[in-house]
Amino acid sequence: MDIYESKFRNFIPSSFFIKHYYYKFMGKKLNLHNPKTFQEKLNWLKLNYYVPIMSQVVDKYAVRSYVKDRIGKKYLIPLIGVYDKFDDIDFNKLPNQFVMKCNHDSGSYIICEDKNKLDINAAKEKINYHMSKNYYYQWREKPYKKVNPKIIIEKYMCDKATNSFDDYKFMCFDGIVDSVMVCTDRKSGHTKFRFFDRDWNLKKYNKSSLNDAPNTYYPKPKRIKEMFEIASKLSEGFPFVRVDLYCANNKIYFGELTFFPQAGWDPNIVEEADKLLGDKLNIKKK
Repeated sequence: MDIYESKFRNFIPSSFFIKHYYYKFMGKKLNLHNPKTFQEKLNWLKLNYYVPIMSQVVDKYAVRSYVKDRIGKKYLIPLIGVYDKFDDIDFNKLPNQFVMKCNHDSGSYIICEDKNKLDINAAKEKINYHMSKNYYYQWREKPYKKVNPKIIIEKYMCDKATNSFDDYKFMCFDGIVDSVMVCTDRKSGHTKFRFFDRDWNLKKYNKSSLNDAPNTYYPKPKRIKEMFEIASKLSEGFPFVRVDLYCANNKIYFGELTFFPQAGWDPNIVEEADKLLGDKLNIKKK
């Protein structure tokens, strides 16, 4: 067994841990003494920068008050319930469709489109597994360390015209939005990720888009200008944060805030984009 997947994982010093995984995923050594690229700087921030509000905004429940104060509660997905443990959930009182997830991690989503077909035992096993973990130790992202685990259930959302719920991930640098990554076709199992700037020009930041024609078409959301403005407001004061939004039925909804996309080691980002985004991330004052 790899020692990094063993019971000793939590006791490995963070700097050593982060350097190891950076090399594992990126295929090169991590420069922490003089970080230049976007992902080098993200990993530097993991080790050197933290303010308490970061723990609030990565908490998928606590962030709701932050969003309400900054942009208004109309952008929040309706909340059905909040629970400390799975056995507190009364499924008889839930609607036929809903989304269940933990507030303190990534990957614990359960999307229920038909309650009669939901395997409650499997859902319990998955949720309890995630509830037992401190997500900080997964990739050493400090904001998650002090988040109190909860289970939240939100309204199931879907665009009636497209039968999807596409998400828009805005790359933000202290309130300045560089671009948005549009994520489509999730239900197909082959999600497409494409970056666009404010003028809706395709930005070939990731390897999966290198073969796309410059005029690759994706319909520009009618409210995209407002989405850029929202992302700017929510990201003010943070050297970098990715603001995730949804747009369905011509309404905008908040998704989440992410400080370290792909934990800061995403091999799909092309080298030129890694350098370009790194120039926009100012860590000197941190």
